Amino acid sequence: MRLTCIIVDDEPPAVALLESYVRRTSFLSLEGSYNSAMQAAAHMAQSAVDLLLLDIQMPEVNGMEFSRMIGGDTRIIFTTAFGQYALDSYKVNALDYLLKPVSYADFLQAAGKALRWHEMLRASREGVAAESRSMFVKSEHKLIQVEFTHIIYIESLKDYVLIHTDGGAAPISSLTAMQTMESVLPADTFIRVHRSFIVNMDKIKVIENNRIVFGKVYIPVSDTYRRRFTDMLNLRSPFFKG
Repeated sequence: MRLTCIIVDDEPPAVALLESYVRRTSFLSLEGSYNSAMQAAAHMAQSAVDLLLLDIQMPEVNGMEFSRMIGGDTRIIFTTAFGQYALDSYKVNALDYLLKPVSYADFLQAAGKALRWHEMLRASREGVAAESRSMFVKSEHKLIQVEFTHIIYIESLKDYVLIHTDGGAAPISSLTAMQTMESVLPADTFIRVHRSFIVNMDKIKVIENNRIVFGKVYIPVSDTYRRRFTDMLNLRSPFFKG
């Protein structure tokens, strides 16, 4: 399992050190480094992030304030030169609190906590998904039951999603975030390949030039999600070497 992570710190030397640590850690994938909470928020609005390496003392919105805005499955590890915020960090459910200068040993131990947390979360959801074969989505003041096996792909259009199903039916629109869809769908079958697309691996017949082909629809596999997609292809096919 690989965790996506971003670094938020307004001190370039601290960013450079953490970037080097992430590169040394096989189960982490760095998706970006930012010097302000607002830049990080813009990234997270488009792409789900598993782990946030977050400084506290920053201009405009400090790390503690920003942590209270973060929902979903993102876990936080604070990295700071100030020890007085340690107690507050537990109030926002931070996984760990690392004092600068951060050693790689401490970093690896904290990152390991994040990995174990996400592994337990995935195991729990896969257990639920194994029992469930469908989900209810709200669409135009109605609740519609959608069977997972009928979903081909899900497309994000700003504030809502389109669920494309087989059988020639029109897509189902729902005012739902892509992150929410990811958390509900079975992780062994559905995978996000682009900030705007989640696909059902069981429905893929052709992949051409880093694009998934569903009839006349070509879905791009973006750089951000290519490694995860390749890993799943490797698991599903002994002949694929990505």
